[in-house]
Amino acid sequence: MISFSGIYKAFGAQVLFEDLSFAVNRRERVGLVGRNGHGKTTLLRMVIGEVEPDAGEIIVPKRYRIGYLDQHLRFGQRTVLEEAALGLPEAHREQTWRAEKILSGLGFTAEDMTRPPEVFSGGYQVRLNLARLLVSEPDLLLLDEPTNYLDVVSIRWLSRFLCMWPAELILVTHDRSFMDEVVTHTVGIHRRRARKIEGNTQKLYDQIVLEEEVYEKTRANDEKKRKEIERFIQRFRAKNTLATRVQSRIKYLEKHRPLDALERIPTLDFSFRAAAFPAKVALRVEDLSFAYDDGPTLFSRLSFEVQQHDRVCVIGQNGKGKSTLLRVLAGKLSPRRGSIARHPRLLLGHFDQTNVDTLDERRTVVEEIQGADAECVPQTARDIAGAMMFEGDDALKRVSILSGGEKSRVMLGKLIVAPCNLLLLDEPTNHLDMDSCDSLLAAVDAFEGAVVMVTHDEMFLHTLATRFIVFDRGRVTLYDRSYHDFLETVGWELDERLDRAAPRAARASTPDKKALRQERAKILQERSRALAPLEARVRKIETHIMAREEEAKEVADALTAASVAGDGSAIGDLSRRSAELARAIDAAYDELAAATAECEREARRFDAKLAELG
Repeated sequence: MISFSGIYKAFGAQVLFEDLSFAVNRRERVGLVGRNGHGKTTLLRMVIGEVEPDAGEIIVPKRYRIGYLDQHLRFGQRTVLEEAALGLPEAHREQTWRAEKILSGLGFTAEDMTRPPEVFSGGYQVRLNLARLLVSEPDLLLLDEPTNYLDVVSIRWLSRFLCMWPAELILVTHDRSFMDEVVTHTVGIHRRRARKIEGNTQKLYDQIVLEEEVYEKTRANDEKKRKEIERFIQRFRAKNTLATRVQSRIKYLEKHRPLDALERIPTLDFSFRAAAFPAKVALRVEDLSFAYDDGPTLFSRLSFEVQQHDRVCVIGQNGKGKSTLLRVLAGKLSPRRGSIARHPRLLLGHFDQTNVDTLDERRTVVEEIQGADAECVPQTARDIAGAMMFEGDDALKRVSILSGGEKSRVMLGKLIVAPCNLLLLDEPTNHLDMDSCDSLLAAVDAFEGAVVMVTHDEMFLHTLATRFIVFDRGRVTLYDRSYHDFLETVGWELDERLDRAAPRAARASTPDKKALRQERAKILQERSRALAPLEARVRKIETHIMAREEEAKEVADALTAASVAGDGSAIGDLSRRSAELARAIDAAYDELAAATAECEREARRFDAKLAELG
């Protein structure tokens, strides 16, 4: 295990940690969450000794090996496989199949493994660093945003791999669904301290919200009490007969200092501005094909249309043409063949992951946002900067000093300056923190126009997508159902390839995927049949309670009116009816509690059956 005790760290006037303490126990997989700039990466760098705490200590057992995903790219071997195999422990030095398995899961083909590391893109080189780290099997694995350069297929593989990790793990990622799939515990860096719970991110955030609601209510009550005491002191200070009581209250105020109001934490709070659109179809693609000069064809004979309120997600492995497709749709690249018919009233907004490099580093945040639209006035740019969490003087920061996440927020700010009817978003969650990703998801969901988005975040895929353009198995296909249906009925080629590549003994002990799906469907049908009458009963009781409570309110109003009128007969009748209703409502609540408990028991029984299938 590793423990953090009383950690204090500040950079100038900015205090990151204040008495931060928690422990990572044996075989715990811990998710580390918090806003960008709140110190997650700094904490990991403290563990490996790159940063020293100003106070407190980090206690690490002797001979405890720590592995950290290094973003610095340094390679010295001839091939990708040789480079990854460098990480193998001494006892496994000759077992290069371990490195091959991990490289394959991260998207490297057999041919890729024989090529020099330097010929790959930066994203694939980071994957190689990750592979070298994973094969080293450290006692504690530190992963800082490991999914940033992974596609959805590789993220799914990495999730399964980490769920079987036999030692300790600390994970930082903006991908909430990935984190919740992997971790056993969650640590939140919040208000410069650490909170640790067993469970996922939602449980942690719910706990924080509850704690802060209780704190604020306590503070409000305390403030009210202090004002009453201060009024008493002011009023009776000169009364000799009350001197003792006045002094006791003065001492109380001196002893009980007022609770400080909680510091407001800036949040990303914005919406995309939708322009009115008069037609059903925004954009129609016919027989579209594209290839770069002297390069392979990335997609061909692709036809589809984007309707007014569509949420189309473009998914698949990296390097296959997803970002290129968005640039073609935006008119920034010309197709080799085919056509794109855009409605005359169509207004496009395009978030391109490579456009961060086009920001003018000499400009301030406000100047960069205002420069995106000729009609944008300074105050509007200020307001948008504030919505992007650049408040006050932060809006006057030069782009050159911004972090990657801050630059992404500037790009989002530029995107919402002008109204549009179609958003083209290319991996907009990269470099955003988890809370900002939630805000982005809500903004996309609320947008009145259409959206075509490249994303590897499965929370977005499950929550938003109405249709998919899928880059897989060497071709591009359209899929018109939910992402869950896609996984169940089609699935990813790499998933199937890894299943086929599993050792024979492992395959023999693993149920057939199709049989598993059939068994899962059977259990889901049984679950639906069993829960339907129970849920109907719960709804019926709830409706009955609502009706009785509404009647009780009417009786109470009538009783008040009868009391004012002095109608003794009506008061008697209404009082009896009020008592009857109170008893009936209490009994109905008891019945509701019993029915709800029975429904939850049945749900847990079927959930346990599903969990046994894996």
